[in-house]
Amino acid sequence: MSSAKYENTYMASSTTLSDESGYASGASSQDSFPEVYFSKPHLKFINAQLQNLEPQDILRWCITSLPGLYQTTAFGLTGLVTLDILSKLDGPIKPHVDLIFLDTLYHFNETYDLIDRIKKRYGQTIHIYKPAGVDTAEEFSVKHGEKLWETNDELYDFVAKVEPQQRAYSELQVKAVLTGRRRSQGGKRGDLDILEVDDHGVIKVNPLANWSFSQVQKYVNANNVPYNDLLNRGYKSVGDWHSTQPVAAGEDERAGRWKGKNKTECGIHNPKSRYAQFLRQQALKEQEEELSQALQQVSIDA
Repeated sequence: MSSAKYENTYMASSTTLSDESGYASGASSQDSFPEVYFSKPHLKFINAQLQNLEPQDILRWCITSLPGLYQTTAFGLTGLVTLDILSKLDGPIKPHVDLIFLDTLYHFNETYDLIDRIKKRYGQTIHIYKPAGVDTAEEFSVKHGEKLWETNDELYDFVAKVEPQQRAYSELQVKAVLTGRRRSQGGKRGDLDILEVDDHGVIKVNPLANWSFSQVQKYVNANNVPYNDLLNRGYKSVGDWHSTQPVAAGEDERAGRWKGKNKTECGIHNPKSRYAQFLRQQALKEQEEELSQALQQVSIDA
């Protein structure tokens, strides 16, 4: 190497080191920051701090601390409160939290009407994800059979909710999500933390985990937040029309979801391992059916 060439190479590399000092900072020209990672002790410590904060302050912390932040919502009352709080936050960093909506194709018409009202009120970007390969309930029935939620509710949860969510997280590069879950909703949510990490490594934040239904409702009324018309007809938690009923006096908020079944979650908040096991069982079942059909054909041919 000539001395001139060597000198130019050295100067270029030393300039880079001088500019960046070998580290990433707020003034860095290169995007070399690490992924967010929480150890168990760290997670426990943060939850202890967030536990004593109001939702507004929890959301401020999220905006300043969590990259790749989205809000997953079916436009339930708690998620709507979160959306309204975000729209009113002030500070040096303005919130730009897009929404992710899983359209199972079986939501109530009132839910779809609410989405239109939300767009007009907040102007929020909403990423809508449907079951793979279909756009309508009719197409879904042709592909998966009539009333899949009755014939195989685990498979229904996977194709209508879990897989679209996984696709959304992958395509949008989601690192953290805001949810509408609260402890007072009962079921598995009774011991909910503010901050969680799921087995995909996605950070899940439940900013209103401490609030009761009455607190949520009070905020909605005081701030004129748009909400689902079904809430005026006895519904407190709204999902698909085929698995949602009004709630009777004295029942948990989510008692109207999957009534009569030993089920409290739709799949998107269940462990990944549960569906990995389910899919393996489905594959084995299909293989057994194919083998049985092949043996029957061999018997007929013989």
